[in-house]
Amino acid sequence: MTIMAGMGGPTGTGVGPLLRGWRERRQLSQLQLALRANSSARHLSFVENGRARPSRELLLRLAEQLDVPVRERNSLLLAAGYAPHYPETPLDTPSMDALRGGVERLLAAHDPYPAVVIDGTFQVLAANRSLTLLLDGVAPELLRPPFNAVRVALHPDGLAPHIVNFRQWRRHLLSRLEERLEPGIHAEPLRRLYEEVLGYPEPEEDPAPDAADEGNPFALPLRVRHDGRVLSFLSTVTTFNTPLDVTVSELALETFLPADRETVQHLQSVVGPER
Repeated sequence: MTIMAGMGGPTGTGVGPLLRGWRERRQLSQLQLALRANSSARHLSFVENGRARPSRELLLRLAEQLDVPVRERNSLLLAAGYAPHYPETPLDTPSMDALRGGVERLLAAHDPYPAVVIDGTFQVLAANRSLTLLLDGVAPELLRPPFNAVRVALHPDGLAPHIVNFRQWRRHLLSRLEERLEPGIHAEPLRRLYEEVLGYPEPEEDPAPDAADEGNPFALPLRVRHDGRVLSFLSTVTTFNTPLDVTVSELALETFLPADRETVQHLQSVVGPER
């Protein structure tokens, strides 16, 4: 169980158009953003129009108020002529030993229930042993590391034929992809992935009832056929609080919690008891 070393913002020429693109995407006026960043609407207007160069400190405050991804905050700084503020440390460097060890302990502790670590493009960087249970029947070529979680879930040779509520889960995953389709460093790979999975064939019918009818009105379950039974999971996604490194900012731990007693009993009998 080893972590393998492995979104974006509006485009434009110069820092002004980049800032304006982020502000418009977040649906804020110049006055609203200026007040939040302890600046003035007049100065912000000059920055967006290229008549003024923002200070490094102001750029970082504006980026924070606009909730710009960490990677793209560096892009803003570079566009303004400043050095990047946030490092991008490969996961396999010694300085990341504590992080890797902590994440691997979290993955192991979640057994016998599946858990996975993904990056900003949904590539799987690490997983616990229980994930192999969900991947039974997936074509081997789709699982060559680092494999893509969205592709595996929606591909006709992947999990798609085994997901009972496939149409619901497909809409959920497409929505997660759409949320990251902002222009930026990862924009093109994500757009290609989105167009690829959007073109996968859908089942002719989805007999699965709404989540609310299955006793899970508070969250959409993932319901997967396995070994003659249907396993039901609720997923949670965990990210690092206030990340100060580009690599860390794009890591997400997704855990699958059993949504019914039958799933608990089956996983404990196949994978092992909870620890």
